[in-house]
Amino acid sequence: MFKTLTREELERMMERNEDFVLVDVSSPESYERGHIPGAINIPLEEIEKRAGKVLNRRERIFVYSRDSRCSHEAARKLVDLGFARVWDYEGGLEDWREGGYPVIGSGKVVA
Repeated sequence: MFKTLTREELERMMERNEDFVLVDVSSPESYERGHIPGAINIPLEEIEKRAGKVLNRRERIFVYSRDSRCSHEAARKLVDLGFARVWDYEGGLEDWREGGYPVIGSGKVVA
């Protein structure tokens, strides 16, 4: 089973430069419009095909999207694929923005 992660926990871990991989599971177009700095993009539809090639099963993996349903499904799929250290940032991009944190979109930082 996977765990959930709050905005404050994610921000604190980012400040401490802790080791984890942040995965935006939205579409490539949506990712380009805006994502949390440092996030990589593996669309939900490609999780099963690409996760084993891109992610290490021993690292901490935090997934998010614009829709908690998508991130929840992505987290479940990763666990089913044998990834043991998976967290779902249910608040996702909108929660991150509401907290006043920066978002990168189309190659620039957006407030």
